[in-house]
Amino acid sequence: MDVISLSIQQLLDDTEYGLGLDLLAGGRGLGNRVFSSRIQKPGLALAGYTEHLHPDRIQVLGNTEISYLYQIDDRLALESIKTLCTFPISCFIITKQLVPPQFFLDTVELAGIPVLGTHHQSSTFISLITKFLEERLLPTTHLHGVLVDVLGVGILLTGKSGIGKSECALDLVIRGHRLVADDMVFIKKKMPAALVGQAEEAIQHLMEIRGLGIINIKDLYGVSSIREKKIIDMMLELVDWDPDHEYDRLGVDDQRSTILGVELPHIIIPVRPGRNLGSIIEVAARNFLLKGMGYHSARDFQERLMSRIEVRPLGNEVE
Repeated sequence: MDVISLSIQQLLDDTEYGLGLDLLAGGRGLGNRVFSSRIQKPGLALAGYTEHLHPDRIQVLGNTEISYLYQIDDRLALESIKTLCTFPISCFIITKQLVPPQFFLDTVELAGIPVLGTHHQSSTFISLITKFLEERLLPTTHLHGVLVDVLGVGILLTGKSGIGKSECALDLVIRGHRLVADDMVFIKKKMPAALVGQAEEAIQHLMEIRGLGIINIKDLYGVSSIREKKIIDMMLELVDWDPDHEYDRLGVDDQRSTILGVELPHIIIPVRPGRNLGSIIEVAARNFLLKGMGYHSARDFQERLMSRIEVRPLGNEVE
């Protein structure tokens, strides 16, 4: 799993989430990293009580904090800020375009801690920055495979190189389903337990078909044939057909695999000439939807079979 962090410069450069940040002081600390999606209002830490200070979180100062710094004794305030700046704080963010005391700006400048300002109210900004950090700091990984949206079900096709994943995906697109990513799938974990897959930007909407080369699915089949991202609901692994291997023929026991700590249904499909994999994948998607509604056809068959065995009359043997 890749370890994700953000620099303060990335917060400052944001235009997508409307954070509206400006640099007020501490420019040499713009390379400081943020690893946590949680924020904190320092509160009593400004008075010197740092017992519950979390320096790994962005510190947000609103009207209460700034007013406090103006109202207390300058010497006490300066000592408290100096104590606060001994912690490895990534940055301070001041809301409502409030102007902090000059001693505060001078102290954080010396400590190399950036101070950013925003015009948003504290509550509005906390909501925006939390969403921004949760999106950018999610656990991530990359997997070799193909991600398709079949009947609203996100199916991650895996298997060794050359087994036919892209060809299966192309067949599904022709049938009216949608491509999300081919060859390399970028996966993020969304809390509490969902995996969202998308393509790397450089290869978005592209597919490699051996013998044809690179094709653009969006240009060939239109915008209705692609999706930017999709929650992954199940994993479907393509394997070479082995006549000596006993494959699951009932599907009573569901296999599962884990990605980023999230369990997914895992189906193994043997591949051999003559099998219509597109139809099989469509059926797998429909069966997944049916299970989500509480109906498991394999287990229903097993229960009906067992009930017939249990009620079968005994003692009819011919002497």
